[in-house]
Amino acid sequence: MNFQEYCDLINDDQKVKAEKTLLLTYTNSKGEAFSISPQSIKLFLSFLLGNYEVVHSAWANVSTRKNHIYQYEEKSYREIYKSASDEDLKIISSTGRSQTKALTKLIAKLIGFLTETLYESPEINTFFEEEKLRLALDKWSDFILKEFLNKEKILPFDIKAQFKSWMIKKGLTKRTASSYSGTGITYCDKYINSIYTNVDSFYQLKPGQVLGALTELQKIDEWLQADKSGNSMYSAACRKLAEFLTDTSYSYICLSKPFLLLAGISGTGKTRFVREQAKTSKQFSETYCLTSVRPDWHEPSDLLGYISRLTQDGSAEYITTDVLDFIAKAWRAIADSGLNVEVQDSDELGERLVVAGERDALEQVLPYWLCLDEMNLAPVEQYFADYLSVLETREWTWTGDSFSYSSDALLKPGSIKAVANKEKLRKELGFGCAEDGKYNELWALICQYGLGIPFNLLVAGTVNMDETTHGFSRKVIDRALSFDFGEFFPNDYADFFTPTNCNKRLSYPIWSNASKADLANTFDVDGTKTVAFLSVVNAVLKNTPFELAFRALNELLLAVASSQPQDDLTLKAVWDDFMMCKVLPRIEGDEDKLVGQNQHNILEALLKVLEEQLAGAWENGRPDLYREKLDPEGDTITVDCRSKKKLSWMNDQLVRGFTSFWP
Repeated sequence: MNFQEYCDLINDDQKVKAEKTLLLTYTNSKGEAFSISPQSIKLFLSFLLGNYEVVHSAWANVSTRKNHIYQYEEKSYREIYKSASDEDLKIISSTGRSQTKALTKLIAKLIGFLTETLYESPEINTFFEEEKLRLALDKWSDFILKEFLNKEKILPFDIKAQFKSWMIKKGLTKRTASSYSGTGITYCDKYINSIYTNVDSFYQLKPGQVLGALTELQKIDEWLQADKSGNSMYSAACRKLAEFLTDTSYSYICLSKPFLLLAGISGTGKTRFVREQAKTSKQFSETYCLTSVRPDWHEPSDLLGYISRLTQDGSAEYITTDVLDFIAKAWRAIADSGLNVEVQDSDELGERLVVAGERDALEQVLPYWLCLDEMNLAPVEQYFADYLSVLETREWTWTGDSFSYSSDALLKPGSIKAVANKEKLRKELGFGCAEDGKYNELWALICQYGLGIPFNLLVAGTVNMDETTHGFSRKVIDRALSFDFGEFFPNDYADFFTPTNCNKRLSYPIWSNASKADLANTFDVDGTKTVAFLSVVNAVLKNTPFELAFRALNELLLAVASSQPQDDLTLKAVWDDFMMCKVLPRIEGDEDKLVGQNQHNILEALLKVLEEQLAGAWENGRPDLYREKLDPEGDTITVDCRSKKKLSWMNDQLVRGFTSFWP
């Protein structure tokens, strides 16, 4: 039975509806409808439990009160709601005083449902007592996930699974790592709301907060007894989690695309940024490749190699490149991780080479960084054409904790079959020889189906815009994440000797097509907010060369899934960065080209729309999703909306006759 069914069985004058938009709608005695978020009720229940003596005193000071606090009487209950004076309880405190009985009925039904207790009426029992409140809060996470998200209780994959993998790398057994990352943290989460009211799990805390919470847990007799009985498993799990969160190998972001353009003036550290990203793997020489683009590159063979017949006997030989060798190295890392490389047959794609396995194994695969230095010294559309085309064929499929990944081939099977000495090509690509036996099965599959884009490959091109370089077509821009490097990773002279922040680690995407399940743990639980945002933006771009299609919507939803925003401000930060990375780089031209359907300058129109859509962040700033404070207990870095500054700059450029995103 779910909460909606529980309410439907109660025969009273109140109607309750559990909305899939994470709202509870309920009526009062007059039939008037009101809505409140479950999060507000959770905060209130946490307040009642954590301040029970204060609440009891407020109730007891009313002369008309009943004999027990769990028996409803209007005046005394108004005082209970009035006592909830914290800033984040304003909504429920105000509603509780104006619609006292209606709200109390709703909360009592919710507590009754969570504690599996028969609801009768608030006059008999509101369940506003410590034991019921504690039990209700213990069941809260399961309630939200099953009632609203239709999911079993899971924690964000990129934290829990990474924690488990990290412990195994540190020498703990798989059994111990599973216990600590699973049962150990889950049990501690039962008490998290008595310490931090705005979080649901220890996985949301910073290192110092984890240790601080552990100190508070050790003051709770029930937790302390369980920890002693379990050979200190729970305290050990907390200490390991704090150690893990402090480790620089942890903090990372799953990108929504594996192809980056880093644009900015010379000397800002674009190439160094890619090097530093590769260094976080602790296997720099293995996971980094720098290739300097030459001005005379005009076809894919300059990047990926070619077939030559300039041999002594005239037989076909494949001439490899550093880039192709590096792609093969990334494939070997996938094979070495224990993931399965196999052939699957689908109705749409036919037979295709597929990587398949479990999330735990996926966490063992490091990102491989290919840096194309001065990428636009040559026409990108020409020498990079094969990669750009194959990039869009990547496909991830998730079934629970199992995944499969595939892409079309960069090195075609026909090219391999044309080579006379395949064993020589095999050695040059690093797959050993037949006698070794290590990669025999993988090499046989590559010979038959070709060498595709490995999922752990990240390509970053550094970009300067001057008289020696080439511009980008929308074909390139649409397939990349374009970063104005000075805006995302600014050079702060004051931090030269003593840095106060660092760049977050970036990792490869784990999705190709967005689904509601990918958004289930985010603030935009079903994607409706994000779809509405992009629809408003696209209305400004209607009937211009810059109008957005389904690909843009999919990539914005993937950005939300990758960033996992948990509040309105962080969601708007994702939208703001998407405007910077995907929308504004497409816009360039003179006044005639930048006129929208209402004969308005689209830059000015976008400024107006974003001011409305990013309200709150537009005036007061938003969290930086790509950098963090070095101090583990430091505040989140807040920055101005990046699209606000860039649009104003582009509009100023337009006054001079022509504008572009590129600095």
